Amino acid sequence: MSRTYNFSAGPAVLPEAVLRQAQESMLDWQGCGLSVMEMSHRGKEFVAIAAQAEQDLRDLLGVPESHRILFLQGGATGQFAAIPMNLLAGRARADYVDTGNWSKKAIAEAKSYCAVNVVATGGSGDPMSIPPQANWSLDPEAAYLHYTPNETISGVEFHWVPQVDEVPLVADMSSTLLSRPIDVDRFGLIYAGAQKNIGPAGLTVVIVREDLIGKAMPATPAVWDYRRQGEADSMLNTPPTYAWYIAGLVFQWLKRQGGLEAIAQVNKRKADKLYAAIDGSDFYRNPVHPTCRSWMNVPFVMAEEKLDERFLTDAKAAGLIALKGHRSVGGMRASLYNAMPEAGVDALIAFMRDFEQRYG
Repeated sequence: MSRTYNFSAGPAVLPEAVLRQAQESMLDWQGCGLSVMEMSHRGKEFVAIAAQAEQDLRDLLGVPESHRILFLQGGATGQFAAIPMNLLAGRARADYVDTGNWSKKAIAEAKSYCAVNVVATGGSGDPMSIPPQANWSLDPEAAYLHYTPNETISGVEFHWVPQVDEVPLVADMSSTLLSRPIDVDRFGLIYAGAQKNIGPAGLTVVIVREDLIGKAMPATPAVWDYRRQGEADSMLNTPPTYAWYIAGLVFQWLKRQGGLEAIAQVNKRKADKLYAAIDGSDFYRNPVHPTCRSWMNVPFVMAEEKLDERFLTDAKAAGLIALKGHRSVGGMRASLYNAMPEAGVDALIAFMRDFEQRYG
């Protein structure tokens, strides 16, 4: 049987070594007679699993003691509401950068809690791009500045971090967290749904600066209150224990790869290869400006849209799955998360060249 490569944008491919490790301990974790799925989140076994996962994540990202790590539920979408509920701290306004689908969803949710100032709009046009910060209209009364470093659907990515003064910088890193090193100290809050580079769906990581905790709106539900979740070690309610466990295995796998600097080199190489193949062809085209192309999500279209279905059908037959672009964009999209081996990108490029020879 030929190898299958999963290019899904999420839930996404997981490292094979992690899946095999989980398989081996599925019925009996380290001789305790239980699967991790059956453990009480209050038991010493799972408490140890959770503590190790948090420490490994702190090590990988270099999270300073000034920031707390929370393992929550509700996805990044839940944080669209939790962020204004926790960070407005009595203010009435917040700044948001709109660069695509997920930015727009965050903005729409935040409008239920405050006046949203859209400082800049990008991720549109041909090619799609991001306005330089010099052109942004920041609100001096804003409680925080929110942006989405990588738009999973359109493949538009910031390759720079917005400069802020005293205002906390908030980032939805759902599709980029752990793909490369970052300076966590520059952010007031980072959040990410797990189902890209962290683990299976159901878990959400929040990294929040300690001084921003404890100022939630009175009506904030307990599960969204960062102070209360922090005091309960992210176990105010029953957490997604198995997803947390798998995330911990992924963190250990990343350490074995050499950490985030090493994985960043691989990710950059994978993306560069695919973009070079697209740019070197008259048959394929990437709609994003070269200065803000995503490492993680590479959309592309063909000269003839009528060939899309044939491409997807033939690709699936060749073991290349989940390449269909989002319905709002069309075309194809290849997601190149950490667990996508470089061989998978090579296989995709070889298929694309063969397809062009047959139909171009």
